Amino acid sequence: MPNNPSKTTTKTAVPETPPSLVKKIDNITYRVWAHFSETSTETMEDKIKRMLKDEVRQMMESE
Repeated sequence: MPNNPSKTTTKTAVPETPPSLVKKIDNITYRVWAHFSETSTETMEDKIKRMLKDEVRQMMESE
């Protein structure tokens, strides 16, 4: 039976632990975990645009 892409389902792997970043500065090791809301309706692009608009608005108000 041929593979029909319209009927193909994909599963997204959910890691057991959130992704982390590790950075060592001098004798201190920093570990930062990232987590994402599963109920968020705002895309990353929307969030960045909103943050930039807010930043520009604040800069304009402080002049």
